[in-house]
Amino acid sequence: MGETVDRERIVAAVRELLSAIGSDPDSAELASTPGRVADSYAEFFAGVGQDPAALLSDAVPVGADTGELVLVRDISLRSVCEHHLLPFRGRAHIAYRPGERVVGLSAIPRVVDVLAARPQVQERLGEQIAQTLADGLDPLGVLVVLEASHGCVADRGVRQIDATVATVASRGSLSDPREQAAVFALLGRGAAGGSGAA
Repeated sequence: MGETVDRERIVAAVRELLSAIGSDPDSAELASTPGRVADSYAEFFAGVGQDPAALLSDAVPVGADTGELVLVRDISLRSVCEHHLLPFRGRAHIAYRPGERVVGLSAIPRVVDVLAARPQVQERLGEQIAQTLADGLDPLGVLVVLEASHGCVADRGVRQIDATVATVASRGSLSDPREQAAVFALLGRGAAGGSGAA
């Protein structure tokens, strides 16, 4: 985890940041902070340089016996916004209509985790998840609904602590609004994909 992260450089940068805001990085209260931040960043950005498609490599052929829809809902989501390096958190709901292959259900949250563990924006994250599944499984359709609250909205600027953002990314048959409506009904959301909180 975090093999791409240079901890020593992060420690030095955090020490400089603490000095820049007028704090003493050598004080008893802050002396361990740069190392803690480096450890946190190694976790937050562990997906940098990782290939999420590798997580779908054990997909198995099932032919026509796939069922109509696979839906994994309420996948916990945590990422860091690339604009302010503040966290955003919420849920991912992912549906796909299998073609000739399916993948173990735990692979889908792992794809989310790898793609979220890098500097991100929610809109791109949903598109990357959808494309990874489309490329890796060749399904008939993919639908990704992300719902999240953002630190850059809640903790700075407009400070809207209750605001959430819903985004939708789709491929294939699940780009059809009628097909999407069926998935939204299973999720308990309106046709726009996001009336519920994250």
